[in-house]
Amino acid sequence: MAQTRRFYQVDVFSTDPTLGNGLAVVRDAEGLTTEQMQRFAAWTNLAETTFILPPEDDVADYKLRIFTPGREMKFAGHPTLGSCAAWLASGGAARCAGVVVQDCAIGHVEIDQTGAVPGFVAPPTSAAPMPQADRDRYARALELDPDLITNAVVLDNGPVWNLLELTSAEAALAVDATRVTWPEFQGLSLLGAYPDGHDFAYESRNIAPSSGMLEDPITGSLNAAIARWLQAEGRLTRDLTISQGTNMGRTGRVHVRVEGDRVLVGGHSNILIAGTVRL
Repeated sequence: MAQTRRFYQVDVFSTDPTLGNGLAVVRDAEGLTTEQMQRFAAWTNLAETTFILPPEDDVADYKLRIFTPGREMKFAGHPTLGSCAAWLASGGAARCAGVVVQDCAIGHVEIDQTGAVPGFVAPPTSAAPMPQADRDRYARALELDPDLITNAVVLDNGPVWNLLELTSAEAALAVDATRVTWPEFQGLSLLGAYPDGHDFAYESRNIAPSSGMLEDPITGSLNAAIARWLQAEGRLTRDLTISQGTNMGRTGRVHVRVEGDRVLVGGHSNILIAGTVRL
């Protein structure tokens, strides 16, 4: 029998409501089956829908499951921040002041509440050179001059990202995302630096995302993987902001904070709808 559960619609990674990345959050998800969760995620037709469950240990404040319209994900960034915002707004109280601990498929993720914006601790990320054959295949598919590619790496922080770093943010923004589709090019992402003195350090893009969209507006897990990779390369020497979603008319702002060996990935969350849903 269907039950009434608390429900939130959250816009993440922008100070401008509706210009970030939308998220659906079901607050009281205990008793729902995986099939029910997946069906509801397909119905919302958003990049991700999350389900908050009671914690299963004495460390986490809650357990989170994350679904695209077609599959469950191990981890994702904007669902982490948006779900945390909904959990707090619905009366959630962290065990430890100043930090919320989320349990998801990759383990415990800390969401720090003490900075200018909430930020999750970027999970460990593996990085490997992209095989030359894949690099060439992506360049051909995008009709991209190979000379514009300065780095090509495969990053894994739960999701896998096939990242092409280009010579500039301008070059990254010029790429036509319609030339590639999921699942053949799943995880294909772009990064380009802005000139010194610009408000943003980089522009990132997630094209052919697993959600099935043409392009993802703002992707916390991608930017977390990028930040960890830049750190490992010795290139993350200060706090910075990454812009995403520009070509989609979005004002995505991902704030990267460096605390010793830790990297925090943060952004604003706006709760646009608070109500109930029958599931």
